[in-house]
Amino acid sequence: MSSSDFRTQAHRAIDFIADYLDTIESRPVLSSIKPGDIYNALPAHAPDQPAALRSSVPAEWSSIFQDLEQTILPGLTHWQSPNFFAFFPSDTSYPSILGELLSAGLGVQGMLWLTSPACTELETKVLDWLGELIGLPTEFLSDGAQRTPRASVGPQMHSSTPHARNGGGVIEGTASDATLVALCAARHRVRTQHDRTQASSSPRFAIYTSTQAHSSVIKAAMIAGLANSPEDRTHIRLIDTDTNFALDPAALERAIREDIANGFTPMYVVATVGTTSSTAIDSIEQIAAVLDRTGCTHSESGFGTWLHIDAAHAGAACVCPEYRSMLTGIAHADSIAFNPHKWLLTNFDCNCFFTRDRRSLTGALSITPEYLRNSGTDSGAIDYRDWQIPLGRRFRALKLWFVLRHYGAEGLRSYIREHMRLSELFESLVRADDRFEIVAPRTMNLICFRYRGDDTANKRLLDTLNASGKLYLTHTVLPGVGYTIRFCIGATATQERHVRDAWMLIQDATRAIEIKTV
Repeated sequence: MSSSDFRTQAHRAIDFIADYLDTIESRPVLSSIKPGDIYNALPAHAPDQPAALRSSVPAEWSSIFQDLEQTILPGLTHWQSPNFFAFFPSDTSYPSILGELLSAGLGVQGMLWLTSPACTELETKVLDWLGELIGLPTEFLSDGAQRTPRASVGPQMHSSTPHARNGGGVIEGTASDATLVALCAARHRVRTQHDRTQASSSPRFAIYTSTQAHSSVIKAAMIAGLANSPEDRTHIRLIDTDTNFALDPAALERAIREDIANGFTPMYVVATVGTTSSTAIDSIEQIAAVLDRTGCTHSESGFGTWLHIDAAHAGAACVCPEYRSMLTGIAHADSIAFNPHKWLLTNFDCNCFFTRDRRSLTGALSITPEYLRNSGTDSGAIDYRDWQIPLGRRFRALKLWFVLRHYGAEGLRSYIREHMRLSELFESLVRADDRFEIVAPRTMNLICFRYRGDDTANKRLLDTLNASGKLYLTHTVLPGVGYTIRFCIGATATQERHVRDAWMLIQDATRAIEIKTV
């Protein structure tokens, strides 16, 4: 393809994206195709000849865009629709799309500082910006030893014992990646400490998280060889929750003390700030206190149990100072991760992982064969290949940089605050209708509710709504509650009218179900 043809088709692609987003509200949110429909609609074999030999480049690309519109789009679930209220959002924005485009066009590989210094150093700086914006202690930032906190960051968010240049952030693919690399760092740190003090024995590790934590904790244990199946509890402890579905600190303490008595070494604790089912908030402060009381925290002989905070969805809200109380106690944690690709206008994939113990992270993941040795590494530059599972990495910092520069802190705060306002509005509408009940405390932009009927009626209601194509909701099952409908407000284009229209559709579908039941 010539640069001239590329310019023509690139303009066409940009127009296609803009037209798609301009008209996305008119499309059914949830695809109605059946499994295999797209596969069977595509040719059985790949094209044999180049486009220029089949017809011409412009003609072939006209055919490609026609297929994109007629075959591919009908098979999409439209995550950017203002009527997408399912799961958690995976929003995007035009500045983010431009950053992704430029990342693809520049085509750099950022595995080492030397392979693209700007790729590494922009990422380091942008993660420092973002860490400060969500109120992290300075020791989680790459320049923490030199940084003076902004006055807007509450004093409770800062520890008095910063670790000079032992902190920093990195962009991982997802929060699942972050959970895994934190586990690797935890095992390295605890094993190193154990080997110094008890060299004659091998530790039996234990991992702790709540029954409401994300499945990625168990998957990380499986990948790390600490679980043979999702049901294997040899090393994993799923801790019961309280009435708000947050981890019960007393239950955690009992489990840790029992493990210590049985010869296990508490290695890794994952606290969730904003659980997937109901956005429950585990108390970081109380969990840290449990680790302190049970002798699991760091001491003169080295660091102890690693406390990781999974704030995959909720972390975005902390750009607003009024929501940072969710992270009270963060100074006691070893790492935290959240996804700008969920609720901060940055397209997938973009997880931001911060740690105040980068030495344990790189100690767990660094390997340097001869073909990767270079002067940049020898001089102490950051090589992000040592902060992640894969070797290679894309220039993901560009899109995050564009988002931060375009919207600024106040633009992002306004975005979050509007979704919080709309969530409060929807909750009030549900509470005003006696046919429904709120079944979990609303901590941010997710409302968990159900029709005052049995699980079958609630499932029928959800299926009816989703089959309409006019909106998309998902469900969960909460302990002691049962089948629960989740309504999450976070799409880039969602406005008040979409929320009110969704509530009217829910009411209409409920009336129809009640009439059929009678």
